[in-house]
Amino acid sequence: MKFKNAAAAGAIALATALALSACSGNGGGSDSTSTATASKTAAAVDYSSLSGTLTAGGSSAQANVQQAWTAAFQAQAGNVKINYDKSQGSGGGVTNWLNGSYDFAGTDAALSADQFTQAKTTCGADGAVNIPVYLSGVSIIYKLSGVDKLNLDSKTIASIFSGAITTWNDPAIAALNKGVTLPSTPISVVHRSDGSGTTNNFTTYLHQQQPSIWTWDASTAWPNSTGSGQQGGSGVVNTVEAGDGTIGYADQSSIGTATAAAVEVGTSGKFVSYSEAAATESLAQSGSITPQGKGDLTVTIDTTKINNAKAYPIPLLSYDVLCKTFKDSNQGKVTAAYLGFIVSSTGQQVGAKNAGAAPLPDSFLSKAAETLASVK
Repeated sequence: MKFKNAAAAGAIALATALALSACSGNGGGSDSTSTATASKTAAAVDYSSLSGTLTAGGSSAQANVQQAWTAAFQAQAGNVKINYDKSQGSGGGVTNWLNGSYDFAGTDAALSADQFTQAKTTCGADGAVNIPVYLSGVSIIYKLSGVDKLNLDSKTIASIFSGAITTWNDPAIAALNKGVTLPSTPISVVHRSDGSGTTNNFTTYLHQQQPSIWTWDASTAWPNSTGSGQQGGSGVVNTVEAGDGTIGYADQSSIGTATAAAVEVGTSGKFVSYSEAAATESLAQSGSITPQGKGDLTVTIDTTKINNAKAYPIPLLSYDVLCKTFKDSNQGKVTAAYLGFIVSSTGQQVGAKNAGAAPLPDSFLSKAAETLASVK
């Protein structure tokens, strides 16, 4: 799904209107002190005085939202150019950033402990910080003739993607979809072939929910030989859509017209389809900040804590990673300003309206604004 010019215009118009509201001194109608703090932090920056070029890349899940944020930010910072390369995936983005090629990296998995240590070589003694910027969900997409609605639970999903369930009329699937005629079509699993934070979020869910079936630890790399691997989220979506009997996983914002299954919350018998509100509720229930260093906002997600039908069971949280101290102070200033815009209430509304992003909880936005204010 490419970002349309009309949508870019909408992002610009929304950002301008919200920025004017934030500067009016009336609080913009926000009912949250922390969101107001984040907005004021962004509004205090004189974007028009900024200049420079930011080079970044990584998470394909962030592709659409980065286009929305870039369009809206550049409307207020006309002398700033932002290049975000979605083709690298989270793994390639982090590698390029650690090599010094990017000002920041987009990744759906926070830096590992080893990468966090490596970042001191890239950034200097102050190291790096993970900033949560984008919230969505991992959708289970499928293409099966005659079936346009499907319920799946964690046990069945883990069994399908591990290769234990191989046909669509398997009794385990049929039990969840009474009244649906399921064909004997073989199941064709499609997964990411590249290092992928979406894979990390998905395998976190599988291992937490069904450790006896999904015996592999969470990882950015697909851990087994089941199915076929495809490059990027778009590769997974296109392959699922081109087949019959196919199933895969992808960030919700990238699935386009693909059909997504409803997923059971725990063992409640309640099957939930993705929505922005359900993703926000999911992170509020399952996420806690577990810093790896001063100012870092790594989030630990425990999907077993998601316990009601207001929440989507497979959250996807994505970060932007940057140095705390830049070798070029202007690059640090511009990068912090752009990411500060992203985590403001204005930026989050731009992402929601133009790319289907779920707003991050207010407490996350407030902490992100505080960390970015210390970047130099």
